Formats: sequence, C-alpha cells, structure tokens
Amino acid sequence: MDSRWSIAIHGGAGTILRENLADAQRRAYEVGLAAALDAGANLLAEGGSALDAVAAAVVLLEDDPLFNAGRGATFTFEGGIELDAAIMDGRDRAAGAVAAVTTVRNPLLLARAVMEHSPHVFLAGAGAEQFAREQGFEPVDPSWFETPERRRQLEEFRARKSGWFDSSVKYGTVGAVARDTQAHVAAATSTGGLTGKRWGRIGDSPLIGAGTYADDRACAVSATGAGEYFIRTGAAKAIADRVCLLGEGLQEAADAVIAEVGALGGDGGVIVAGADGGTAFALNTAGMYRGRADSEGRREIAIFGDE
Repeated sequence: MDSRWSIAIHGGAGTILRENLADAQRRAYEVGLAAALDAGANLLAEGGSALDAVAAAVVLLEDDPLFNAGRGATFTFEGGIELDAAIMDGRDRAAGAVAAVTTVRNPLLLARAVMEHSPHVFLAGAGAEQFAREQGFEPVDPSWFETPERRRQLEEFRARKSGWFDSSVKYGTVGAVARDTQAHVAAATSTGGLTGKRWGRIGDSPLIGAGTYADDRACAVSATGAGEYFIRTGAAKAIADRVCLLGEGLQEAADAVIAEVGALGGDGGVIVAGADGGTAFALNTAGMYRGRADSEGRREIAIFGDE
C-alpha cells in the first residue's frame, strides 16, 4: 500500500479583497475551511477512501452558512433556492449528479446516491426530489437554506437592475478533491449557483467534465467560477486530459486551462489532486477560499490570490 494521501478543498472564488474582509469574517471562513479540510484529511490518514474524504469535506461546507452551497445558498431571481452537486470516483469514473433540488439538505449525498443506487449519472428537479424520497432522504423546508446575508444580496441585485445575474462578488461553489493511500482519486462539488439566476440555470458544478472530474490515470478536479465558461472549455476534463495525454504536471495543466477560461472572458479557479499524490490550485481572481493537506505534513488554509 502507498502511504501517500492528499486533499484540497475550495469554498468559492471571485472578488475577495483584504479591504472588504474584516478580521472576524476572515477567521470565520478559515475556521469553516479548516473543519472541512480536517474532516477529509483525518479519513485519509486513517486509510479511508478518497470518495469518503471528499464527501465528508463537502457536506461540512454545505452545512456552513458562510458558503454558497446547501445552507447559505444564493437566491434565484424569483426568490427561491436551487441546489446542484456532483461527485466522481476516479477508480472507474463512476459519477453522480443532481441539479435544481430544493428540499435536500446535502445535495452532495444525493449525488452520491445517484451514482451508487441508480443506473443514471444526472437527475434534476422533481425527478431528483422523488429519487431522494425513495432513497430515504428526509426533506427539509426550503427556508432552512436561507440566510439574511443571501437575502440582502438578492435585494441589492434587484435594486441594481443591471446584468443577467450577480457574478461580480464571488462564486460560492464548494468542492473537494483527494488522493487516498490506494492511489485512487475522487472529486466532489456543490453549489447554490448565482444570485439572481433565472430560468432553471445550471452551471458547471454538477456537469461531469466541466466543474467536476476524476480519473485515476491523471487527477481529480473541482472548479468554481463563471460556470458558462467552464462548461464551454470542459475545464475539469481538459485538465485531466493534459495530465494524462500530454504528461503535464498538475500546476501546468491547471494554469493552462484557467488561462483558456480567462481568454474567453471567464474567471474562477480550480483545485486538483493528482494520482501521484500532488495537489495544485489555479485561479485568475482576486481570491479563492481554499486549503490543502497531505501525508507529508502540509496543511494550508488561504483566501487571497497572493497567498
């Protein structure tokens, strides 16, 4: 058995500036990131699977109202909350995803149930909700996801009366990628989408190959950012392909794809965990809530782009 393991997490990227983040706010984000990072790292250190590690990390971030996934998700234009999530196992590229769910406390766990207990990869809306009930998920009232700060952001967006949706502050997607001691990788991503999103808009987070991807031959990737651009570039799989087919390093591949996203006009970031045990971050925004840990003793939490 290979004793190496690694994990990386993110809590969204965007215009995250030091002058706009009070010390108390920064500490709160760091505490939330550290809890999720440690949840996954502790599992990996005990010989647990990458799949379990990324799920454990993302579920904690979904339950943390500071992040835009699960509780604390953004509001749609109509004032509702629609949640998306995906998970992927690098061993056999099994995957599960859900979109536009409204009563499932942890959409990531529902995505895993789709992967493990259905013949499908991607379920959405009412069908995903029905599947959740059949799988024994206890529905929560949609009000459970709401927070005053997200309501304020929606009202601010409506008052501006400009733009299709609010992409100017930050993209609050959460995600995790990991490599376990069996040399398997996994990725998981969950989001509430964009403030003011309309018409059942779905971003890259639940789309396998765009915002989420894992392949033991290369790496695991979770993205956050302007989802339309990550979809158009197939960002997550593009990184894995560059590693697998071109032999690029994790950082080189991630930087190249983020540059491609940026060239089209999109911004955001990615986290990557390689089959070789390495990890990488790449972003073209002012900041990305992120962290990583590994069996060599590394443990980092960072927010701003220059950290």
